[in-house]
Amino acid sequence: MEARLDPLALDRMFHALADTSRRTMVDRLARGPASVSELALPLSMGMPAVLKHLGVLEAGGIVVSEKAGRVRTYRMTPHALALAESWVAERMALHDIAIDDAPMPVKLPERSPVTQLRSVEAR
Repeated sequence: MEARLDPLALDRMFHALADTSRRTMVDRLARGPASVSELALPLSMGMPAVLKHLGVLEAGGIVVSEKAGRVRTYRMTPHALALAESWVAERMALHDIAIDDAPMPVKLPERSPVTQLRSVEAR
């Protein structure tokens, strides 16, 4: 069932998504293309830091940019998060199989709060 996913591409993608500022940019770009200035507005950082974060998103295969005159516009790549989605889906499927094959857990009787307190005091 498990397809061969490029581990380096996965590393770059998850690294790109591991930062709150970059995820904020992805959230904005999910609604459509935006200029660097637009992407910088909600962030409390300078333009060089914004550009560095956008470079990480580009290296992760999540966004692409184009320049028209003096304005650089970013947009999400088609199927930008498909690689991460595939990786997560495979893990979920494996987990579901493992859960289905696991023996039913034994349900232990619940202890009353008084019994729990006595066992703690006895220690």
